Amino acid sequence: MNALRITLQVLLVLSSLLLIPLVLLHKGKGGGLSDMFGGGISSSAGSSGVAERNLNRITIGVALFWTVVIVLLGLIERVS
Repeated sequence: MNALRITLQVLLVLSSLLLIPLVLLHKGKGGGLSDMFGGGISSSAGSSGVAERNLNRITIGVALFWTVVIVLLGLIERVS
């Protein structure tokens, strides 16, 4: 049970660290961090909606994984 808890905690940290840049990479509605870090470059390059959709899918997948890990950690904590 202890090894499972440690594994889930490591997965939680890794998915949290991955989720932060994924959220920050999304196209902002103006003046946000996405504009600071190359938002003007991507808009002038004519980026397609495919890249944004893929970024949405990856972000949602990582967020769902993050949520499942948190629920599993809560269940393990409740059992022990």
